[in-house]
Amino acid sequence: MRMLVSFAVALALSTGTPALLHAQSGAAPAAEKKAEQPAKKATRNVSGTVRSASADTIVVSGRDKGKDVEWTFAIEPNTNIRKGSKSIVAGDLKPGDAVQVRYLERDGKAMAESILVKGPRKDTKK
Repeated sequence: MRMLVSFAVALALSTGTPALLHAQSGAAPAAEKKAEQPAKKATRNVSGTVRSASADTIVVSGRDKGKDVEWTFAIEPNTNIRKGSKSIVAGDLKPGDAVQVRYLERDGKAMAESILVKGPRKDTKK
């Protein structure tokens, strides 16, 4: 009898108990954990020229896929705006400034994460 009980316990441990214990512990399989994590929003970059700027928006014109386009970006208090090595505010942006804007789409709006004002072009040809 004792041998039969030992065999039953050994059989139970080797067949399904580890999976059962894993399921009862509340640990989710790796595939479920991935699905639970929110998707990371991809940032995008555009380069162009400032058409207009205010404290909370900037309009940039440029080219996308061979066509002239305009983008409007929302500026938040945490938007990093730099000209060279200096931090500036949106009010310092002037029409005609060449900029690179890093942004992401949130709630249907393009939200600027950072704006880099590029220096004047240096022509190497003479």
